[in-house]
Amino acid sequence: METQKSLAYLRAKKKVETLKEFYSHLLVYILINTGIILVSANVFNAHEIDFKDWSNYITAIFWGIGLLFHAVYVWYILKFNNNFLKRWEEKKMKQFLDDDL
Repeated sequence: METQKSLAYLRAKKKVETLKEFYSHLLVYILINTGIILVSANVFNAHEIDFKDWSNYITAIFWGIGLLFHAVYVWYILKFNNNFLKRWEEKKMKQFLDDDL
Protein backbone atom coordinates (compact mmCIF):
# COMPACT_ATOMS: atom_id res chain seq x y z
CA MET A 1 0.00 0.00 0.00
CA GLU A 2 2.86 2.35 0.81
CA THR A 3 4.39 1.71 -2.61
CA GLN A 4 1.11 2.56 -4.34
CA LYS A 5 0.89 5.86 -2.46
CA SER A 6 4.48 6.76 -3.28
CA LEU A 7 3.95 5.89 -6.96
CA ALA A 8 0.77 7.98 -7.03
CA TYR A 9 2.68 10.83 -5.39
CA LEU A 10 5.46 10.58 -7.99
CA ARG A 11 2.94 10.60 -10.84
CA ALA A 12 1.17 13.63 -9.37
CA LYS A 13 4.50 15.38 -8.88
CA LYS A 14 5.43 14.70 -12.51
CA LYS A 15 2.12 16.17 -13.69
CA VAL A 16 2.64 19.30 -11.60
CA GLU A 17 6.19 19.71 -12.92
CA THR A 18 4.97 19.22 -16.50
CA LEU A 19 2.30 21.88 -16.02
CA LYS A 20 4.78 24.24 -14.34
CA GLU A 21 7.21 23.84 -17.25
CA PHE A 22 4.44 24.68 -19.71
CA TYR A 23 3.45 27.82 -17.79
CA SER A 24 7.11 28.89 -17.72
CA HIS A 25 7.38 28.28 -21.47
CA LEU A 26 4.20 30.31 -22.06
CA LEU A 27 5.44 33.22 -19.93
CA VAL A 28 8.81 33.34 -21.71
CA TYR A 29 7.01 33.13 -25.08
CA ILE A 30 4.81 36.11 -24.23
CA LEU A 31 7.60 38.28 -22.83
CA ILE A 32 10.21 37.59 -25.51
CA ASN A 33 7.84 37.81 -28.46
CA THR A 34 6.27 41.02 -27.17
CA GLY A 35 9.75 42.54 -27.06
CA ILE A 36 10.69 41.22 -30.51
CA ILE A 37 7.48 42.52 -32.07
CA LEU A 38 7.84 45.95 -30.46
CA VAL A 39 11.45 46.27 -31.61
CA SER A 40 10.63 45.00 -35.12
CA ALA A 41 7.72 47.44 -35.41
CA ASN A 42 10.08 50.37 -34.64
CA VAL A 43 8.33 51.40 -31.44
CA PHE A 44 11.57 52.37 -29.71
CA ASN A 45 13.23 54.43 -32.43
CA ALA A 46 12.42 57.43 -34.64
CA HIS A 47 11.25 55.40 -37.65
CA GLU A 48 7.62 54.96 -38.59
CA ILE A 49 5.82 52.41 -36.41
CA ASP A 50 4.69 49.47 -38.53
CA PHE A 51 2.68 46.64 -37.01
CA LYS A 52 1.30 45.59 -40.41
CA ASP A 53 4.49 43.95 -41.71
CA TRP A 54 4.10 40.17 -41.37
CA SER A 55 7.84 39.67 -40.88
CA ASN A 56 7.46 41.19 -37.40
CA TYR A 57 5.57 38.08 -36.37
CA ILE A 58 7.75 35.29 -37.85
CA THR A 59 9.39 34.33 -34.54
CA ALA A 60 6.06 34.40 -32.70
CA ILE A 61 4.44 32.21 -35.35
CA PHE A 62 7.08 29.48 -35.41
CA TRP A 63 7.64 29.55 -31.66
CA GLY A 64 3.86 29.47 -31.27
CA ILE A 65 3.75 26.24 -33.27
CA GLY A 66 6.27 24.73 -30.86
CA LEU A 67 4.25 26.04 -27.92
CA LEU A 68 1.14 24.43 -29.39
CA PHE A 69 2.90 21.05 -29.51
CA HIS A 70 4.01 21.56 -25.91
CA ALA A 71 0.40 22.33 -24.92
CA VAL A 72 -0.85 19.17 -26.64
CA TYR A 73 1.78 17.12 -24.80
CA VAL A 74 0.79 18.63 -21.44
CA TRP A 75 -2.91 18.10 -22.17
CA TYR A 76 -2.18 14.49 -23.07
CA ILE A 77 -0.19 13.91 -19.88
CA LEU A 78 -2.81 15.55 -17.64
CA LYS A 79 -6.03 14.25 -19.18
CA PHE A 80 -5.38 10.70 -20.28
CA ASN A 81 -4.57 7.74 -18.10
CA ASN A 82 -2.08 6.05 -20.33
CA ASN A 83 -1.71 2.54 -18.96
CA PHE A 84 1.37 1.85 -21.06
CA LEU A 85 3.22 4.78 -19.51
CA LYS A 86 2.08 3.87 -16.01
CA ARG A 87 3.22 0.27 -16.41
CA TRP A 88 6.54 1.40 -17.87
CA GLU A 89 7.10 3.89 -15.03
CA GLU A 90 6.27 1.29 -12.40
CA LYS A 91 8.53 -1.26 -14.07
CA LYS A 92 11.43 1.19 -14.23
CA MET A 93 10.89 2.34 -10.64
CA LYS A 94 10.89 -1.26 -9.50
CA GLN A 95 14.01 -1.97 -11.56
CA PHE A 96 15.87 0.99 -10.09
CA LEU A 97 14.78 0.15 -6.57
CA ASP A 98 15.91 -3.48 -7.03
CA ASP A 99 19.25 -2.32 -8.44
CA ASP A 100 19.85 -0.12 -5.41
CA LEU A 101 19.17 -2.94 -2.95
